[in-house]
Amino acid sequence: MFQQLPMYQRIGAQAFKKDLSRTLKLAKHLNNPHKNFKSVHIAGTNGKGSTSHMLASVFQEAGYKVGLYTSPHLKDFRERIKVNGKFIPKKSVVSFIYANKDFLTENQLSFFEMTVGMAFDYFSRVKVDIAIIEVGLGGRLDSTNIIIPEVSVITNIGIDHIAFLGNSLPEIAREKAGIIKDNIPVIIGEKQKETTDIFKAEAKKHNSAIYFAQDLKFPTYHTDLKGDYQNKNMNTAIAGVKILREKGWEIPEECLKNGLNSVKLHTSLQGRWDILKEKPRVICDTAHNTEGLTLVFEQLKKEKFQHLHIVLGVVNDKDLEKILPLFPKTAIYYFSKPEVPRGLEAKILQEKASEFELEGRVFNSVSEAYDAAVDAALDEDLVFVGGSTFTVAEII
Repeated sequence: MFQQLPMYQRIGAQAFKKDLSRTLKLAKHLNNPHKNFKSVHIAGTNGKGSTSHMLASVFQEAGYKVGLYTSPHLKDFRERIKVNGKFIPKKSVVSFIYANKDFLTENQLSFFEMTVGMAFDYFSRVKVDIAIIEVGLGGRLDSTNIIIPEVSVITNIGIDHIAFLGNSLPEIAREKAGIIKDNIPVIIGEKQKETTDIFKAEAKKHNSAIYFAQDLKFPTYHTDLKGDYQNKNMNTAIAGVKILREKGWEIPEECLKNGLNSVKLHTSLQGRWDILKEKPRVICDTAHNTEGLTLVFEQLKKEKFQHLHIVLGVVNDKDLEKILPLFPKTAIYYFSKPEVPRGLEAKILQEKASEFELEGRVFNSVSEAYDAAVDAALDEDLVFVGGSTFTVAEII
């Protein structure tokens, strides 16, 4: 799968196909497996992964058999397709490709299209009660957008992937609003003045009830995911539970509480404000766009430390002019290139960073940069690893 076919995660733009025809053709070839299970569909610029994992955890706690489809993966391809927190078995991956190889090759399916087909086929075969499906990119033309879910969720809208989705919040909102379906309720996680009217108009067009999570009142809940930004995601997930209860899903209050408190235990979620070590304190986070990084650095300010060491690696389509000003100038930087074809050369990153008064050394690999940071750090220091999902993946 990795070698033969394009994969957005690795190579970027040329792997992105703005068209659902091949996905629909694959679904038909597989006897439309997506019609055999109930689902929740989750889009958004930031927070869709965490919200997906929270909902999956709550459903598991309530005793349901839960499919979870997310992307990208950190270490193992099979992280993308889970049932009750367990990765799809290797033999299921192999047998899917073996059985469908001719069709996949002839129709030149992208890596993502194939993976969606594999996930839906697997969820159908093992008879999940519900599948939580995270959108890959955008919404309207994302390969996951062939499902008719119980509820659609859009966490928020930020500027990311402008080459595909548009370069303004309203344009991006229109792409994400493409997951709104006729008569299916939709939850918007964050109310933003530039996008609210677009979502309301789209919901009206589809006769869909629309709910803004921040307008709904809930008791106080807690989650084992430690990022401050998880409070917004938690509200969105709780709004999802509220609507799903109204649709007849049995989710007792105790299961909601326990599910939110056991997200890591139930789903093995990694890379979100993950504390990897205590002396020195090492934190990693996969935030990689303006909105995500802003929240991460706000939380970093609350940490107590003597010196801050930042292991930084990014991909080559990042808008560095926008994200580098967010980074603290007082930190010591360890520049590296994530080991993917899209990785930006560490030397280029260092040169660009120095324009924003961010100074540090260049290393041959993320792991080398990480080792140097940990070695240099005192027990009272803090090491932060981030800039890209791939940078985090290499040290987790």
